[in-house]
Amino acid sequence: MVFSWLHLAIILFLVLGALFATGPLLVGAVLSPRARGGDIGMSYECGIEPQGDARARFSVSYYIYALIFLAFDVDVLYLFPVAVQYRLTVGWTAFFEVMAFLFFLGLSIVYFWAKGVFTWPRKIRL
Repeated sequence: MVFSWLHLAIILFLVLGALFATGPLLVGAVLSPRARGGDIGMSYECGIEPQGDARARFSVSYYIYALIFLAFDVDVLYLFPVAVQYRLTVGWTAFFEVMAFLFFLGLSIVYFWAKGVFTWPRKIRL
């Protein structure tokens, strides 16, 4: 295999990408001030003594909402390239493909609704 300038460019791109990704982490670890004292892990409440524990646990229902949001957000991102290329298509094929995609997306909403995912918990403990 012959080594070309394209190979050098790819290797340089990978090395510089790794340096840009790890460089700020290493610089921050080296130059950051070291923790002194026991209050470094306490939560900050505007100069007032903290009351209770600041590390409250969230209900699982919040995580389910976040996962559903991410899933639908990624699905909607697939529609942007389709919308850009839609005017270049000929015939009804692209229209039916988009409608099938939206149908299955809507079907998943109906499925989540039927499973009771969108019902908010009655009792929320803080």
